[in-house]
Amino acid sequence: MSNVRILRLPQVESRVGLHKSAIYQRIAAGTFPRPVKLGPRASGWVEAEVDGWLEARLEERAAA
Repeated sequence: MSNVRILRLPQVESRVGLHKSAIYQRIAAGTFPRPVKLGPRASGWVEAEVDGWLEARLEERAAA
């Protein structure tokens, strides 16, 4: 697990172009990567998982 980068919510919002509520709706629906608990009041997303989600959206678009 070397070079694992964690993105915080503002970074995720900027990267995927969705707001907090839309991200959490997709997490609840099982269509967006779940965050990793970093502490009692902190969580973040694994950068590679967020990138994979974005790549899947691009593949869906290309297939349509």
